[in-house]
Amino acid sequence: MKEDHFFYVPDAGSLTELPFEEAMHAMRVLRLKSGDEIFLMDGVGNFYRAEITLTATRRCLYKIQEPLPQEQAWKGHIHLAIAPTKVMDRIEWMAEKSTEIGFDELSFLNCKFSERKVMRTVRLEKIIISAMKQSRKPWKPTLNQIVRFSDFISTPRTGQKFICHCYQEIPRKDFYTELQHCEPEDDEDITVLIGPEGDFSIDEVKMAIKNGYQSVSLGSSRLRTETAGLYAVMLSNLVNRCQ
Repeated sequence: MKEDHFFYVPDAGSLTELPFEEAMHAMRVLRLKSGDEIFLMDGVGNFYRAEITLTATRRCLYKIQEPLPQEQAWKGHIHLAIAPTKVMDRIEWMAEKSTEIGFDELSFLNCKFSERKVMRTVRLEKIIISAMKQSRKPWKPTLNQIVRFSDFISTPRTGQKFICHCYQEIPRKDFYTELQHCEPEDDEDITVLIGPEGDFSIDEVKMAIKNGYQSVSLGSSRLRTETAGLYAVMLSNLVNRCQ
């Protein structure tokens, strides 16, 4: 059975050439040539069936044969905001798996107990694109730079907003239960905050609650940051899954 080859090309429908890295992969790794069929994804919900028209030393041109718009498998806008771990491999793993499951936006929080205060997102961007192609999802999650916790929660956002934490002295509800109790007419957008290994500070939790975030728990187990992030995305996707 012939394998289909997918490439990420922003604005694929209005262009005729693969981006440089995708072109190098097509020609040097896959050994594709003029006349071969490929599939493009534009990151905003569309596949395109295309044919390679020219392969040169550093260029790969194509012609669109057929646009293939897709229906997203989940409703609303799922936004995960998380404190990055000291070891970036763990956040990269979470971003990869969350992309395979399906979500819309990833932000990073600089919290009081954060293990990492600065970060680069170039490698993470490549991992997300690779996960898009592997999972055959033509939607690219928005990737944001790290921001201060206070700045993030003070920014107006639509839909349901949650902060997950482990403090027994602050009343919490179960995250999944709260998602399920959403009324059909409610906004289906979801923003969920995940703290660092040492959790958010109590003051940060109280600050988020004052800014309209619901205090929730992810269950009785104490989860690592990246596990909690993936779990929150999975539950959000499950509840917002299109029937």
